[in-house]
Amino acid sequence: MFPQIRLRRLRRRQIRPLLNETRIAKTDLIAPLFFDETTASPVPIASMPGVERYPPEMADEVCKNLASVGIKAVLLFGIPKEKDETASGAFAPDGVIQQTIKKIRAVVPEMVIITDLCACEYTSHGHCGIIGDCRDGIDLKNDESLALMQKIAVSHAAAGADIIAPSCMLDGMVTAIRSALDENGYEEIPIMSYSSKFSSSLYGPFRDAAESGYSFGDRTTYQEPVGNRREALRESELDAAEGADILMVKPAGWFGDIISDVATLGLPVAAYQVSGEYSMIKAAAMNGWLDEKRVVMESLISLRRAGADLIITYFAESVCRWIDEEQ
Repeated sequence: MFPQIRLRRLRRRQIRPLLNETRIAKTDLIAPLFFDETTASPVPIASMPGVERYPPEMADEVCKNLASVGIKAVLLFGIPKEKDETASGAFAPDGVIQQTIKKIRAVVPEMVIITDLCACEYTSHGHCGIIGDCRDGIDLKNDESLALMQKIAVSHAAAGADIIAPSCMLDGMVTAIRSALDENGYEEIPIMSYSSKFSSSLYGPFRDAAESGYSFGDRTTYQEPVGNRREALRESELDAAEGADILMVKPAGWFGDIISDVATLGLPVAAYQVSGEYSMIKAAAMNGWLDEKRVVMESLISLRRAGADLIITYFAESVCRWIDEEQ
């Protein structure tokens, strides 16, 4: 009467590691970084303990350190000295991101440099492009903002970016950016589209980090409603059809169903473990309520299990060190 099929046989401590279906490797990880043109030294971000904004002059040092632990790719965000209505600092040849790309490329040439393509950090109003009169009042103008994204994309490529990652959630953004890159001789630059980006409550700490809060309204007219699974998949389907090379789901942890859906489209999928996810885990660990290493690794494994090929996480450096400790 005792069971013949015993799944616990394969859970013996010596055997279990051999049969792990899902693992985290260093090459799965992308480290997001903030570079601030207004500071000469690192600035701690209060709502994201352990994360700092760096001056562009420190980009080589920061990326050399990340490369030394095995990080192969970084995602760059910039904070300019000045902001205006047209986000002119975002596409300036000597802008904060353009400076940072060149600094990294000169010293850590093997690092894959991904640039976040948006305007919210550069506009005086904090929205992701050009604003003006719309049907329901002042809001983000879609097609006028696409022209802005084209200029920013070309400037990033000219500075030496390896991958362009548009995050503005504008209709037609991949087509517009692909056309601009191709017309300017950058047809080999891939696009990692924030294709299913939700209007989430988890972005608060990021707005502190990137100084990208908005002065009026919100971003609900261009970011995805959190309850709309079919619409989220449709957004990624459209970006894939427009020529995106990599699709992204943001946030990550509460959206495993979306990651799984997007993975069925056949393109590589990135999942962004956003600032709020980081801060919740970090705060609980600092209070002794959770084991930081175990919770972080469990969270990342769950994203890989859901179908993510790449994970953007503020824990990237720590994870690489933990992987080394276990080998």
